[in-house]
Amino acid sequence: MTSTLTRNKIERGPVQHALLALLSQQSRHGYELHDLFEAAVGGHWELNSGQIYSSLDRLARDGLVFEESVERGGGPDKRVWALTDEGRAALLHWWHSAVPRDYRLRDEFYLKLMLAIVTRAERPHLVLHVQRRELFQELHDLTARRNLANPAQELAQILLLDSAIMHTEAELRWLDIVESRLDDIRAQPMPLPAPRQRGRPRKVIPDKDSPSK
Repeated sequence: MTSTLTRNKIERGPVQHALLALLSQQSRHGYELHDLFEAAVGGHWELNSGQIYSSLDRLARDGLVFEESVERGGGPDKRVWALTDEGRAALLHWWHSAVPRDYRLRDEFYLKLMLAIVTRAERPHLVLHVQRRELFQELHDLTARRNLANPAQELAQILLLDSAIMHTEAELRWLDIVESRLDDIRAQPMPLPAPRQRGRPRKVIPDKDSPSK
């Protein structure tokens, strides 16, 4: 049987952890989990029913949840899910672990900009202009949503929007820095791929006189 420690090392997405958290309150069926999830994040993260049920099936296969009962009524049967002890342990591990932040080192815009510089197929200033225009539109939309939010009822959502606004403002400042240093970037030698060794790797024949291990 796989241990809890081993299962904790399995890559789990935020949706699976969210389901464990919601089930830690009480047993629930899929419809409840779907509605509670979207209510908790204020509609910023929409899920379809397929994502809920596929995540529950995965958690059940890993031994973190189990089907406690089936509710039968006027509509389709509803499977009620509950946490196992291993599920509670996995949830505790998630609560006590930091969330890795993605600082976009594999960033598509950076890739596009560098290819524009290396290939000279497009002007880097134009690439920057297009990205800046899009970010200004995002900033406008985020600020409008933040201003419409009610601080007396939606403070958590306001803080999330503040985070998105600050990240967008920081990226706009970064674009300004990049544009101011474009000439310096182009003056530097472009990185070249490492040379590949030709032919097959040379076989190493063990010395017959050397003692075997």
